Amino acid sequence: MAAMMFVNLPVTDLERAKAFYTAVGFTINPLFTDHNAACVVVDEDHNYFMIVTREFFSTFSDRPVGEPSKTVSASTSIMLDSREIVDKTIAAGTAAGGVEERPAADYGFMYQRQLADPDGNILEFGWMDPVAAQQGPEAYMNQQA
Repeated sequence: MAAMMFVNLPVTDLERAKAFYTAVGFTINPLFTDHNAACVVVDEDHNYFMIVTREFFSTFSDRPVGEPSKTVSASTSIMLDSREIVDKTIAAGTAAGGVEERPAADYGFMYQRQLADPDGNILEFGWMDPVAAQQGPEAYMNQQA
């Protein structure tokens, strides 16, 4: 069985969070969704977000739950198939209540844009040239020369 990854994110309004995450192109798995949490499918059978009410999230640890709108403790990067899809995703996310807190970063071989969800959790959507993804940035730069 291939590894699966679940990233748990605390949210203040579960319905608002579900609307945001579906607006940026993900789906909700109803089998793992209730009044405490929703399973956001990023890549079927591999990668998921669990958007969890702050109250329920607080049962995951004895430490206090951080406030993602004030401090950043994690940033999740999701690579997409093209720059255009990255731009469309950011547009859909801002229309659904997200905030683009920084300008786009264009490294030639990689393009990234950062989006905070309505609770302040940081998502980075990006594109990477296939040569750079397989062989590293130096191979991409050599290809451009």
